[in-house]
Amino acid sequence: MRLHLHLLSDSTGETLENIAKAALAQFDDVETLRHFWPMVRSEAHLERILLEIAQNPGLVIFTLVNSEIRRTLESRCRAMGLPAIAPLDPVSHALSNLLGQEAKARPGRQHTLDAAYFARVDAIQFTIAHDDGILAEDWEEADIVLAGVSRSSKTPTSIYLANRGYKTANIPIVVESPPPAELFSLKNPLIVGLTTSADRLVQIRRNRLLSLNQATETNYVDQDSVQRELAFARRMFADNGWPVIDVTRRSIEETAAAIIQLANERTLQAKGA
Repeated sequence: MRLHLHLLSDSTGETLENIAKAALAQFDDVETLRHFWPMVRSEAHLERILLEIAQNPGLVIFTLVNSEIRRTLESRCRAMGLPAIAPLDPVSHALSNLLGQEAKARPGRQHTLDAAYFARVDAIQFTIAHDDGILAEDWEEADIVLAGVSRSSKTPTSIYLANRGYKTANIPIVVESPPPAELFSLKNPLIVGLTTSADRLVQIRRNRLLSLNQATETNYVDQDSVQRELAFARRMFADNGWPVIDVTRRSIEETAAAIIQLANERTLQAKGA
C-alpha cells in the first residue's frame, strides 16, 4: 500500500517525525511518501502546503499552536475529505485540566535554550571525548560507563545516552589488555556491562572487516576466540557486581532505555538511603 504522509509543524518538526515513525512501525508493507513541512507560521506558507496536499492526498498530522492556522488547515482538510490529526492535543488537554492552567501557545517552546539544553550539549561533548577508553582520569565525572568487548554497541549506545543528557564513557574489554585500574575504583558513574551472543558478534565483526577490505580469517572473528572474549568480559562484570545487558536482540534505543531505567533505579535507591 502507498501512503502520502504530510507532517506540518510550526517548529523543527522533530517531535512530529518521532510520533509518525513510532506509529508507522506498527504496520507492514506500507510504502510511505513523507512530505515534511517545518516552521509553518503563516497563512501564506500554509496555502502553498495545501496545494501540495491537494495534489498528493493522504494523512495529515500536525503540531500547530496558532489557532487561525489550525482552523484553516482543519477546515480545508475536511473539504478535501482528508484526516487531519493533532497528536499532542489529548496530552495538552489532560495536563491543562490537571494543572488548572492553559497551555502556552508558543511554537517550539521545548527547544528553548535552557539549562537542560546546555547540559545535553555538555554530555555530548564529554561522551565524544571519552570514547573507546580514552581519558580514564575523567571517568569519575561520567554519569554512565559502558564496558564490553569490541563491536558490542558501546559507542552508538553512548551517543544515544549523551543525546538524552547522560555523560557517558565507554571502555573496551580486551583479554590481552585489561582495562586500567581506574575503572574498578569509580564511585559516581553507573557501570554497565554490554554483552551479546558469539554468533551475532562474529557476524558483525566479519561485516566490519569486509567493509574495510581486511582479511576475515583472524582471531577477531574466530568463534572460539570470540567466546573466550565474551566469557572473560562476563566474569569481569560478575566479579565487580556490574549490571549486564544482552544487546543481541535489542536496538540501540532499547538498550539505552534499559540503561536509563537502571540509572533511575540507582538514583531512587540513593535518595531512599
